[in-house]
Amino acid sequence: MKKYLLLFCLMAIVQLGFARNTPSIDHTVSSDSVVVEFGKSGRIVIKVDSKEDFEKLKLMNINQIIRELDLEEDEDSGETTIVEIKRKDGSSKQVVKVTENGAETEVYIGGMRLLVDETGENTKVRFEPGLKRRSDPPFRTYFNLDLGVNNYLENGKFPTSNEPYAVKGWGSWNVGLNWMAAQRISKGFYWDFGLGFQFYNFKFENRDFQAIRGDESISFIQRNDVDGFKSKISASYLTAMTMLEVDFGKMKDNGRRGVRLAAGPYAGYRLGGQSKYVYRELNGSGRQKDKQDTGLYLQNFRYGIRGELGIGRVKFFTTYDLNELFQEGKGPELNPITFGIVF
Repeated sequence: MKKYLLLFCLMAIVQLGFARNTPSIDHTVSSDSVVVEFGKSGRIVIKVDSKEDFEKLKLMNINQIIRELDLEEDEDSGETTIVEIKRKDGSSKQVVKVTENGAETEVYIGGMRLLVDETGENTKVRFEPGLKRRSDPPFRTYFNLDLGVNNYLENGKFPTSNEPYAVKGWGSWNVGLNWMAAQRISKGFYWDFGLGFQFYNFKFENRDFQAIRGDESISFIQRNDVDGFKSKISASYLTAMTMLEVDFGKMKDNGRRGVRLAAGPYAGYRLGGQSKYVYRELNGSGRQKDKQDTGLYLQNFRYGIRGELGIGRVKFFTTYDLNELFQEGKGPELNPITFGIVF
């Protein structure tokens, strides 16, 4: 049932598709021909030059005709390319492609899709006109935006609220603007690499403490003389990254995004760093700001591991610095960590 249906659907749709670009021809057929008409304009003409050929034709069936086409099939994926157009640059464009997955058969004809499902008791056929398959170019570039929240680990744990440098999750933002490139290695596997700017904020949970640069190290002093509103450390980095990515949807070659996993190293160079303390005098005066733009003994270089998880159109990321935020012996031993989403 399925092979008969597919053969006639393929011939009908291909006939209609190529009719747009084919000049008008004489539809007169010779007397030694077999003509099969279907639909409003579908037509198959089998020309027979001799009586012996006609006798052979009567003995053939649809399955034998398909075998006579000698179509190449990928034994692993069950894909068969029926019509393929070769371009001058050596690339190719698939016009008709059939994929068999057990009792399901999927046919792409140009921008149209035919699905035959024989998994149940009854055969189900679904036709989707005007379906556009997403191309998967071997190399592409794009921009993305990271938006996340920051924290850091001290001896493998998040600092408790008793520590003056414990951060507040809401307000400790990470913003990154990245230029990325993706090189396809094989079906569903990619090498991603890029360059970007990362901006980190570590907003202290206890707003009465201010981070200042001391003579030998960073100090966290408690301001009892003012009413504090905000206290934080910020830093910006120029960051290069590279990752290996696997897309389980593209591995099936259905042109759709699936679950995506990526991981790889990154390294960054610090462009700036400062501390900021916003307060108000106890007598009720307006808000004031104290800033120190000296770097606060922050590391000039940072390096770590980045991981990404994509589900449909949504992609999450996490980064973890393998080196510490502050220079050795100049501050607490803190390793920054970030969780966020990629736009």
